[in-house]
Amino acid sequence: MGTTWNVTYTGSVSPSRVKVDIESVLEAVNGSMSTYMADSEISRFNASNIGETSGVSSSFGDVLTAALAIGERSDGAYDVTVGPLVDLWGFGAGSEADWRMPTADQVAEAMARVGQDALVWDGDSSTLARRKPVQLDFSSIAKGYGVDRIAEILEKKGLSDFLVEVGGEMRVSGVSPRGDAWRIAIEEPVPGQRGVAEALELEDVAVATSGDYRNFFEYEGVRYSHTLDPRTGYPVTHNLVSVTVLHEHCMMADGWATALSVAGPEEAMRLAEANDLAVYLMVRNGDGVKSVVSPAFSARFGTMTSE
Repeated sequence: MGTTWNVTYTGSVSPSRVKVDIESVLEAVNGSMSTYMADSEISRFNASNIGETSGVSSSFGDVLTAALAIGERSDGAYDVTVGPLVDLWGFGAGSEADWRMPTADQVAEAMARVGQDALVWDGDSSTLARRKPVQLDFSSIAKGYGVDRIAEILEKKGLSDFLVEVGGEMRVSGVSPRGDAWRIAIEEPVPGQRGVAEALELEDVAVATSGDYRNFFEYEGVRYSHTLDPRTGYPVTHNLVSVTVLHEHCMMADGWATALSVAGPEEAMRLAEANDLAVYLMVRNGDGVKSVVSPAFSARFGTMTSE
């Protein structure tokens, strides 16, 4: 996945045995869902003929089903077929990141190849086709899925106290090696710096964060986020800089963090309330940043708002 993974656990199971199983699972996820591999399952589908029906693996189907549900429930702020836009703006596999602004015609052409409604997905038979040349991109949800799969491995080995992290997406279970709750930091959304905005004490939950402060480019004095709105074809321009989502499953936390990052602060909070999501938002407020939380988050930790 082009990133790192870390697992911390307490128990008598040999780390070498755990590591082999974890790497095997992550290699399988990568081989299925990486757009950087020409022979991956997702790349083969993206290269298939329009109208051609393909059988997909159960793991691929699970991620696709979750992604389509988030897309529908987010009113299109999340779209798993955003790949052509990702490539156009220089953030995709093999993209030439020379930061030249695409033309309006180029954006329109890419938008013609975006839209999850063009997918024909049959979950019962695990078959997938497309009505137009859309391309799948699981980069906003596959890491979370990988975290969940690793957690399953640890649970099957009888381990109940662990932290799993893949590329910043996490899931914790039980207690930390100290014997108390796991302590997870939410980063300050400041480019080039590593500071703590908030520290959460967590047990038995997954957490994912999405923001525009790490991956962006500047062109003629304007900063363009890697967060692309599939409804417009352009990077988002609102003042929501960081979204943290807590969920039972890291796959869902991962996908929802992206969806809410696209939506913007007001729409993100509306979606969080409508879907009972525990969400921590960080919003630019003049020269500073304001934090805002959803009711589900507040019920767990308190209001935690700040200027």
